[in-house]
Amino acid sequence: MSLHILRPGLLTTVQDLGRPGYQQAGIVVGGAMDATALRVANLLVGNAETAAGLETSGPGLRLLFEADALIALTGAHFSPTLNGQLVGLSRPVGVGAGTELAFGTPVAGSRAYLAVAGGVAVPPVLGSRATYLRAGFGGLRGRALLAGDGLPVGEPTAIGRRLGASLIPYPPPATQPAWTAARWTPGPGLCPTPLPNPIVRAVAGPEYEQFSAASQRAFWQEPFTITTAADRMGYRLRGPALARDTNVELLSSAVAFGTVQVPAGGQPIVLLADCQTTGGYPRIAQVISVDFAVLAQAAPGQFLRFERVSLAEAQTLYLAQERRLRALKRAIDLKLALTA
Repeated sequence: MSLHILRPGLLTTVQDLGRPGYQQAGIVVGGAMDATALRVANLLVGNAETAAGLETSGPGLRLLFEADALIALTGAHFSPTLNGQLVGLSRPVGVGAGTELAFGTPVAGSRAYLAVAGGVAVPPVLGSRATYLRAGFGGLRGRALLAGDGLPVGEPTAIGRRLGASLIPYPPPATQPAWTAARWTPGPGLCPTPLPNPIVRAVAGPEYEQFSAASQRAFWQEPFTITTAADRMGYRLRGPALARDTNVELLSSAVAFGTVQVPAGGQPIVLLADCQTTGGYPRIAQVISVDFAVLAQAAPGQFLRFERVSLAEAQTLYLAQERRLRALKRAIDLKLALTA
């Protein structure tokens, strides 16, 4: 089976959870900007959470399923349709061969995800199928998808096959390809609606104490606008200028998704999935991993505020999210067991 791209939209790439373990060689982790959305989508179709899917930034994507498939859509709401009919997010959907998926009017969020049972089976590079655009590797020939591309799909798991058998119409209707969506979805804790001007939680960064008291207060209390200088590497923010109380030069140090750096001009940069592995700017804060999805779904022109939390709070929030993901997997297994 393959997915046939009819129109790629603004930016559509193959992504999984990235390629950790190579930062010492200067290779970024990358992967899905909203990893939680991709993980949920994969669980809903019976995949391993690490399976590759599609990430699309903005409306416009159109693709054709060349064979029956089990899919799930998560993340941003771009008014998705199957054969012209609106389909809900965050649920398994069985589609018949010949069904067309299209993303239309943006409603909320910036990045949507498509998982298909079996996963997008492009060749892995350094253990990952994630597309790294700046270096031109991973995904489909290291680039964004184009009209006419075909993407291979792997074999579904046993769970994926059973979910698909319960949803994919058989025999198919004589008039047109069909689709059927499950009536159940995960709880809102795993699939929140992206907010237009979000609050992003963070812990103080390694150089936080070097900043003036006024800059520290401004960072936590004032809004910052996401400028148009924004991509998968990071967002440049515009707001109150932040200044250090020292002119001491810094050595380049490790940075990661969520690191908030402050260049000489005082306007912060928050790093994202495709960020570099080291940086020389002072790090005023580190966004907690639970809120990476909040950053991923924000867009230029929106403003965000930072809220300080402790490391212990960040760890508690992370563990709670992981428990919700494990609970979703158990719930799907139980649902299949009860219907066997």
